[in-house]
Amino acid sequence: MDSPIGGEEYLFKIVLIGDSAVGKSNLLSRFARNEFDTNSKATIGVEFQTQVVEIEGKEIKAQIWDTAGQERFRAVTSAYYRGALGALVVYDITRKLTFDGIKRWLQELDTQNDSSIVRMLVGNKCDLENIREVSTEDGKSLAETEGMFFMETSALDATNVQTAFEIVIREIYDNISRRVLNSDSYKAELSANRVSLGNGVGSKENKLGSCCS
Repeated sequence: MDSPIGGEEYLFKIVLIGDSAVGKSNLLSRFARNEFDTNSKATIGVEFQTQVVEIEGKEIKAQIWDTAGQERFRAVTSAYYRGALGALVVYDITRKLTFDGIKRWLQELDTQNDSSIVRMLVGNKCDLENIREVSTEDGKSLAETEGMFFMETSALDATNVQTAFEIVIREIYDNISRRVLNSDSYKAELSANRVSLGNGVGSKENKLGSCCS
């Protein structure tokens, strides 16, 4: 991120990870350009796009990295996970094998980032309900076990795509806001203000500490 909360510009790095052909590239193109490519080819290495989202009147730039899912690119693409504030971990609801590989993707993500990264499990291609191999309940269960958000999407018909990305972006924003509010400089400012403003500010500080710890 280029600047902390309170600055003029926010840049959040988010990665899209998961097996090849689960629809990561089309999820990104649907979110960034509202497009779907029926002839989409496998991503070679890494590509990224930037999308602007407004939260509480602030302009958030989400730099979203679409990573290759093929094994031969693993060593290269995993390096791009570093510094990510959010991740959408994607599987194809019609291919159980892609769901079974989620824990491996999460392990790779965890080796490059700390536990504060916002993670969402995404079951893509929910428009193909008639050939589903992974139930919604199984997706929810895994997400709950791993402490992740969960959503089923369709890049083809745009179901939940915007919502999935915006939930991750919003949660990153909220996490950073909480960290700033709990920072020593903010607490020092509260202490200084308490001299002139009395107990009211002290009460506010206590509330922040309890809700943001």
